Amino acid sequence: MIELTVNGTKYQVDVVPQMPLLWVLRDELGITSAKYGCGIAQCGACTVHVDGRAVRSCQAPVGAISGKPITTIEGLSNGDLHPVQKAWIEHQVPQCGYCQIGQIMQAVSFLELKPDPTDEDIDLVMSGNLCRCGTYARIRTAIHAAAAKMAER
Repeated sequence: MIELTVNGTKYQVDVVPQMPLLWVLRDELGITSAKYGCGIAQCGACTVHVDGRAVRSCQAPVGAISGKPITTIEGLSNGDLHPVQKAWIEHQVPQCGYCQIGQIMQAVSFLELKPDPTDEDIDLVMSGNLCRCGTYARIRTAIHAAAAKMAER
């Protein structure tokens, strides 16, 4: 049995330690917000936070994560949307929406490390999260807006 803490709730799962976190979240725990995109950690659709850092869950073996707090998009806020989620809505970022959860999770982790990013900073960090709809300019605008809101706190 592997013990995990996801969004503050403890779980015990009976899986092999090499099983990717994505499949544990989706198939074992029923948390389907992280999406399968490529399976090789190149698209970012499966991004979650492990110990506060953005991680591609499709390539993260659950055995290596045991004991570390895991956060999915459901765990970002306490009843109110996170400033990044609010900025995504305000700036109408999503089109199809498939990649957006991974984009948001990457942006939140990024802003915790770099609270006042430049366009170049954003482009560099977010380049690992692919958006087939091409909403990159709106993503950049939303990240700047979220950074400004977070600075007001």
